[in-house]
Amino acid sequence: MPDLKHEISQIIRDIPDFPKQGVIFKDITPLLRHPEAFKKVIDWMIEPHLNKGIDIIVGVESRGFMFASPAAYKLGAGVVPVRKPGKLPWKTLEASYQLEYGVDRLQIHQDAITPGQKVLILDDVLATGGTAEATSSLIKKLGGEIVEACFLIELSFLKGRDKLPGVPVRSLLQF
Repeated sequence: MPDLKHEISQIIRDIPDFPKQGVIFKDITPLLRHPEAFKKVIDWMIEPHLNKGIDIIVGVESRGFMFASPAAYKLGAGVVPVRKPGKLPWKTLEASYQLEYGVDRLQIHQDAITPGQKVLILDDVLATGGTAEATSSLIKKLGGEIVEACFLIELSFLKGRDKLPGVPVRSLLQF
């Protein structure tokens, strides 16, 4: 895996001062257009779960969708999107999470997960853990069993994994 970490870290680019001054944004779009590297990342995300009965892959808006769909295809699982309010057309459950200056919300369809289904959460970045925590709470409200929350990048200095007690967390790159 050290070779994969090095390879992927060389593809992801840093964008200074985006979306605001002092932030170094980790841009994954070069990875998405690099077919072999993208395939390796998807394989890394699903490898521990091959033949383990994952029922649902939850992708978190919006870059998580890019990982969830191919992962679900390879695992033979369903895909469930977790989205910001007003994006899902049917009855939803909602969870709030804290932003630096305020609160935001995420929603999931009420029938997206049935009790006892094994769920894998995939997203691009784990930062403060707000979206991951809200996603986890929605899955648990529906009775899903979270097998793991897996991220391409973890900004470990923000301690986002601390907001997911009892949920195994894995990330390829840590900054």
